[in-house]
Amino acid sequence: MTVRVQLADFDLGAEVAALRADNRGVGAVASFIGTVRDVSDGARVSTMELEHYPGMTEKALEKIEAAARARWPLLGVTIVHRVGLLAPLDQIVLVAVASAHRGSAFAACEFIMDYLKSEAPFWKKEVTPDGATKWVDARVSDDAALRRWGIESFNAGSSESGQEQ
Repeated sequence: MTVRVQLADFDLGAEVAALRADNRGVGAVASFIGTVRDVSDGARVSTMELEHYPGMTEKALEKIEAAARARWPLLGVTIVHRVGLLAPLDQIVLVAVASAHRGSAFAACEFIMDYLKSEAPFWKKEVTPDGATKWVDARVSDDAALRRWGIESFNAGSSESGQEQ
């Protein structure tokens, strides 16, 4: 298991190679990379700043990873989440999951992202080109995605918007 919260960018190829090298019997690796969009709720975004509580955030990510391992026979999991000031198209998050078979890898990767979007303690502030700022809450659709796994979000109902984040 690898869980990191960091300022620096990450390299998908290097992360997947490390995940595969550390685990015998890998037949499938599924991965997801989230990036900063240049538009949010119809407004242009010039930067996004992500904040977190060191220590607490890593523990929350480890809990999410443990929940995935409890559901599927996983051989390895890597979660890397960036914090700090990011620009459009910058990578924010990487989830990579290794298992013997693709079904478990795909499902666990999606589960981890759904769980992370609603429950991980990150705070996102978007800044528009004219300097206006907006804190980004979990979306109704994020909470709905988590419910399909049988988990009720702690943040359920925190945003009226039904758009994807």
